[in-house]
Amino acid sequence: MAAAETLFRQRGTEAVGLVELMAAAGMTRGGFYNHFASKGALVDEVVANAMTHALANLTAALDASRADGADPLDAQIDWYLSPEHRADIDHGCPNAGFLGDAPRLDDDARARDTTGLTANLHRFSQAVQDATGLDEEEAWSRALALFSQMAGALLLSRAVASTDPELSDQVLAAARQDLHDRAHQS
Repeated sequence: MAAAETLFRQRGTEAVGLVELMAAAGMTRGGFYNHFASKGALVDEVVANAMTHALANLTAALDASRADGADPLDAQIDWYLSPEHRADIDHGCPNAGFLGDAPRLDDDARARDTTGLTANLHRFSQAVQDATGLDEEEAWSRALALFSQMAGALLLSRAVASTDPELSDQVLAAARQDLHDRAHQS
């Protein structure tokens, strides 16, 4: 499943065929159906697994920042909009990684994607609430806006990273600065 996740993140779920998936996993095409009923079933599992790991990673990152005496919200913004995260398509945030594929996923995978995104947004919203003292509804609204900008900036930065590295860095830096300026407003 790890090989499938890497290929799906790099090229999209529709662009990867079963023969390529199985070769990447060191198996033959015939062996696929011993593990999954269909490619859609594999995509469902990959998305669910990636979202579960994303929530665990977000929680661990927020807790680690707090333990280090750093502001968890600022640390998350800095990591999310870093050149390292931009480059780590294979292991970065699946909310951004599968964003382009989401409308084309089957119903089960879209539901798992939405469930994972919602769980991550609730955890992020709690970090916003902790950092700002906003009430739950206001923190949720702020988290939606902040995360939307973070994901959009990450994707824009990735889109131009190989053709205009300077612009790519500028997108990250401008979004980071704007988010830091707005994140803690009460």
